[in-house]
Amino acid sequence: MNDQRLEIIIGNLLRAGVLLSAAVVLGGGVWLLFDCGHARADYHQFLPPADTLRSPGAIVAALRRPDPQLLIQFGLLLLIATPVARVIISLIAFAIERDWLYVLLTAIVLAVLLYSLGGARR
Repeated sequence: MNDQRLEIIIGNLLRAGVLLSAAVVLGGGVWLLFDCGHARADYHQFLPPADTLRSPGAIVAALRRPDPQLLIQFGLLLLIATPVARVIISLIAFAIERDWLYVLLTAIVLAVLLYSLGGARR
């Protein structure tokens, strides 16, 4: 796999991830407007929904009983997953090329990303 081919693959991955995420968020937003568009807005106090899910696994599991807010959260999760997928593809490409220094560095970047997304607890 040459560098130009890798750049094309990563570019297409990033483009597809952003477009898919935008479509899911837009769909959830339209659904939310149809469900709650008639409600009067209260701007005095911001209260997040009681069922806001905090972890990616909880969002994916909750999609079995979808509602518009969960669909929007899932779209945002897809947007966050796009650069993570880019790092994974880069790691595989460096391993195919047997460039072990870049495999090590990319693995460290992937570990930091995954830790920051799911492993960090307060």
